[in-house]
Amino acid sequence: MIETTSVGEKTAAPQGSALQRSPRKPRLPGVVAVLIRRLLWAIPLILVVTAFSFVLVSLTPGDPAREMLGIDASEEAYLALRSQLGLDRPVWEQYISWLLNALQGNLGTSIYTGGSVSEAIAARMPVTISLVVASLLLSLIIGMIVGVYSAARGGWSGKLVDSLALVGFALPTVWVGALLIGLFAVRFRWLPASGYVPFAEDPMAWLLCLVLPVTALATHAVAAISKQTREAMLDVLGSEHIRMARANGVGEVSLVLRHSLKNAGLRISTVLGLQAIGLLGGTVLVESVFGLPGLGGLAVEASRRHDLPVIQGIVLVFTVFVVLINVAIDLAYSWLNPRVSAR
Repeated sequence: MIETTSVGEKTAAPQGSALQRSPRKPRLPGVVAVLIRRLLWAIPLILVVTAFSFVLVSLTPGDPAREMLGIDASEEAYLALRSQLGLDRPVWEQYISWLLNALQGNLGTSIYTGGSVSEAIAARMPVTISLVVASLLLSLIIGMIVGVYSAARGGWSGKLVDSLALVGFALPTVWVGALLIGLFAVRFRWLPASGYVPFAEDPMAWLLCLVLPVTALATHAVAAISKQTREAMLDVLGSEHIRMARANGVGEVSLVLRHSLKNAGLRISTVLGLQAIGLLGGTVLVESVFGLPGLGGLAVEASRRHDLPVIQGIVLVFTVFVVLINVAIDLAYSWLNPRVSAR
């Protein structure tokens, strides 16, 4: 006989049935998976960038040995110095030797000063980090406030933000720096035109030394962040779920700060990461204009002298910074939208 069951009665699937799903294997948290994946991608990226830089610098005109000895040096002394500096070896052999030493934490010695490249970079890194971090924070605060306010208010404020952003994009950083020096350092004598004081020695003097270079460096970033924040907020505020929330009586402040801002965070975090990379590259010009002893000034000096070990060390440090910024963007993505980490 065939047993029947009443309508609506649920019967348990027998063991071994195809309907019974096997338990899923535990997965790593999304943030950890993103972090591991990006760090693995960073290895070939660093190798490609450093190798390309090494070859490019080797092909540029200039001979460190000849510049150090002068044109009156004998050929024997010239060849001996090239052998001492390792410049007589093939480029690929020089790069492999540099890479093996770099993996052990040894970036070599400067061709001109004879000092450790690692120590030279470590001595100048706090200046560049202070400049980039301060510029990024200033850009983020001003750009977010201006972008959110103009998107929430609408009307003439949006057109004003677009116009100011266009002006900010058009102004060269060097010109802005020179204008700030002429106005606030030469005319009014409110701020120093150049120089740097470590934070440990005098925090107030450190802050005053950074005001002008940070302002000059942050000009483009403020324009980009404010414009992109406004556009992202306008897209979110015009979406269906925001209109429904507004119809249900949710206040405007709550709509902007609690609902819209987080949904616009993906776009804002992207432009923030791109501007951080741009600020890192902009330090080369800003440090030269304001006479700051940072990595940018060291890079210009090493390029002028054709000091390959110093150039390679700076390229490596900047590449690592770019990788860390990209990792931070991906982590922000996975936090704002967990579906990103599952891709």
